[in-house]
Amino acid sequence: QVQLVESGGGLVQAGGSLRLSCAASGRTFAYYSMGWFRRAPGKEREFVATISSTGAGGTTDYSDFVKGRFTISRDNAKNTVYLQMNSLKPEDTAVYYCAWRDGLGLSRRISTFGYWGPGTQVTVAS
Repeated sequence: QVQLVESGGGLVQAGGSLRLSCAASGRTFAYYSMGWFRRAPGKEREFVATISSTGAGGTTDYSDFVKGRFTISRDNAKNTVYLQMNSLKPEDTAVYYCAWRDGLGLSRRISTFGYWGPGTQVTVAS
């Protein structure tokens, strides 16, 4: 059983930065892909970023609305995936979720991620 716990959310002014962390336990972290998703008030959960397993090269993919501002990374020694968020905008306000995928490569599809953290709130003030 995989367990995920996010941290690092909070309130920040527009243009500011936050770094989210997601600590994983339960399986060999390096073998699996990880992702970040978010759900804004009144909207459905949407893809933000993903990183493949180390064996698949640790490649990354981003949604268009965060490309160039957010960076996903992983530290296999700490079983942790990060989301560095820069140049934050009010429209980035959402609950951010970490997710684990039983697959090696990249995917944006929510249905391919089998384990989810409880989420962490990010609020960007204008």
